[in-house]
Amino acid sequence: MNVAVVGAQWGDEGKGKLIDILSQDADITARYQGGNNAGHTVVVGNKEYIFHLLPSAILHKGKVCVIGNGVVVDPKALLEEIQGLGQRGVHVTPQRLKIAGLSHVVMPYHRILDGLRESKRKNKIGTTGRGIGPCYADKVTRCGIRMIDMTNPRILKSKLEDNLREKNDIFKNVFGYSDFSFGDIFKEYAEYGKKLEKYICDTATYLNRAIDQKKSVLFEGAQGTFLDIDFGTYPFVTSSNSVVGGVCSGTGVPPTKIDQVIACVKAYTTRVGEGPFPTEFSTALMEEIRTKGNEFGATTGRPRRCGWFDSVMVRYAVMLNGVAKLAIMKLDVLDGLDKIKICTGYKYKGKISKDFPMDFEALCKAKPVYEQLNGWMTPTTGIRRYNNLPLNARRYIERLEELLEVDVKYISIGTKRDEIIVR
Repeated sequence: MNVAVVGAQWGDEGKGKLIDILSQDADITARYQGGNNAGHTVVVGNKEYIFHLLPSAILHKGKVCVIGNGVVVDPKALLEEIQGLGQRGVHVTPQRLKIAGLSHVVMPYHRILDGLRESKRKNKIGTTGRGIGPCYADKVTRCGIRMIDMTNPRILKSKLEDNLREKNDIFKNVFGYSDFSFGDIFKEYAEYGKKLEKYICDTATYLNRAIDQKKSVLFEGAQGTFLDIDFGTYPFVTSSNSVVGGVCSGTGVPPTKIDQVIACVKAYTTRVGEGPFPTEFSTALMEEIRTKGNEFGATTGRPRRCGWFDSVMVRYAVMLNGVAKLAIMKLDVLDGLDKIKICTGYKYKGKISKDFPMDFEALCKAKPVYEQLNGWMTPTTGIRRYNNLPLNARRYIERLEELLEVDVKYISIGTKRDEIIVR
């Protein structure tokens, strides 16, 4: 079976752990969008691994990982990730890692432009500053440099010269920034091309042939549905399609070959950076949940904003992604709460709506309509069977199933790989 895993909130839902578990039964795990602005954390025993570009399935021996054409790749960051894993005994070979030759490359001017643009904005987006947005922008304006280009010095030279002719004018005249050196960048990226060439291939052909040979593929997204460039809380979004539709454009695998979609959500809600957040906690509760859930970005270290579970947004995500099963992560973080709230609607201008609003002002000014449930006030971390969960924890899960109209199959009750309940 070929399964896609998506985030149904604002990212950081715990997809890394779920991918780590599901990839044990998949032959291939393929990442389809985003860049090293994402961070997936996996805890194996007492070891913590943080992934930015590589699928976490690389930890499983004999499994193949694919970085699809929809991903934008910072080659320096990727090489550092590969080297870091090697130092910890996880060796990334060309047999186990395939990188799409058609994926676009994050260049030094992308990272600098990311920060300069943010500094000019009144309404700051909260970008990670990794150059992801400017790289995707170059892809769309058809001046991007792709992974395969780094392996051909003539193509790399021609494209880089063209780009710097334009970029240096913009940087100098708009931002007062000094010129980028062609020679330094060309040398650096040609060297990256030599080091990464052994991993680069036609991943669309590789994946489709593997599926035709009855191998199973797990598709891994970064970020979450509400950071999607089309369906997210625009403009406070990422620069790619993080919904399941991004699988097809980001890997070259047609929708007819995707058998099931599993959505990952937290038992509460978090988001990093700016943007609307109707169910955001009060300051005191925010600090309590943030500390207990270790809610700090795996990529930036920034503290995450935390709030109650929002069934309005997750129900919309379930529809957009055609979700068949749900994974509820970090249920244990709610263990000590006496009362737990679920947002079931938004009130705006005196009217209550159960649909996620398109209008940005409506989303910013909407007041959540809450349903309150009793908490369970007892630890859940050691539990491995659903029926052994506290009654009120089961009532919470089952109420979410009713509101979202989808079954919960996985319940995570801790950070480690084995701290999960499978129904």
